[in-house]
Amino acid sequence: MKIATALANSNIAIIKYWGNSNDELIIPSNNSISFTMDDKLQTKTTVILDEEFTIDELWINDQKATAKETERVASIIELVRIKAKSKLKAKIFSENSFPKGAGLASSASSFAALSGATCKAYSLGLNKKELSKIARMGSGSASRSIFGGAVEWIKGIRKDGEDCYAQEIAPKEKFKELRNIVAILERKEKKIGSREGMKITTSTSKNFENRLIEVEKRLKIAREAILDFDFEKLAPVIMEDSDSMHKVMKESNPSLIYMNDISHKIRKEIIELNKSSEKYLGAYTFDAGPNAHIYTLSKNTSKIKSILNEIEGVQEIIECGIGDGIRFSDSHLM
Repeated sequence: MKIATALANSNIAIIKYWGNSNDELIIPSNNSISFTMDDKLQTKTTVILDEEFTIDELWINDQKATAKETERVASIIELVRIKAKSKLKAKIFSENSFPKGAGLASSASSFAALSGATCKAYSLGLNKKELSKIARMGSGSASRSIFGGAVEWIKGIRKDGEDCYAQEIAPKEKFKELRNIVAILERKEKKIGSREGMKITTSTSKNFENRLIEVEKRLKIAREAILDFDFEKLAPVIMEDSDSMHKVMKESNPSLIYMNDISHKIRKEIIELNKSSEKYLGAYTFDAGPNAHIYTLSKNTSKIKSILNEIEGVQEIIECGIGDGIRFSDSHLM
């Protein structure tokens, strides 16, 4: 028997990934940039290999996974099996510290942890760059969760996807004052998953190509702001890109609406806060779900939380710092 356990954290993008140029190889339409969260948004995954196993089996948060979930994970296991030239089947046990499928990037942390644990169990000594290529095949944004700090996922130019991987822009130590205040509005899984939603948007949204042009400009500004850690420069770009993504989602056919009335209330409150302060105290961003992520500095967290606490419908508030990339543990799930 062989066993390996990996830990990976969610990442919350500031320049979003939404749409592929190649769905089969998960090659994104644009580069994206994110910050990896601390251990409050974490997945732990154990992979066990044994000659006695006849099928791949998946358990998530102590419950046997659905056929759809198992199939998606099995595709990553098989990819690694082929690379390792092995026939051993696997049992996978995974635990999230937060709700999956609700817009908190659970698939990013889950597939990053899965990729790391699987590669270690099958004795593949891959570096983080190579791990990010495997992780993206399960969930595109998982490629970024392999690294800590500020991370960019590069789309590359090769049709085979070999130059499509994530890399660290700057380590977590550079962002000791940066926080992500997460407002949980819903814990249920979204009706239309990200992968399906992306296909709908890329094929039907009339402004999707315009978004890609705008994204290139925002990427440049974001990189510069990150390297200088200039929050005043970074904040407006974060909000612009979130608005842009949700605009092309809404324009899709069928229209994709992931934000709800409470989401829009939070967005409005942050805009008004920045306007009244005459500087950027917070920057909202929304992934494919209603839950809000407010990037801010540690000195402003109390003000942001007080605003969120006054909004009816906010179920929970989580304060995250910037965290590490993938790491391994001798404490296994069984």
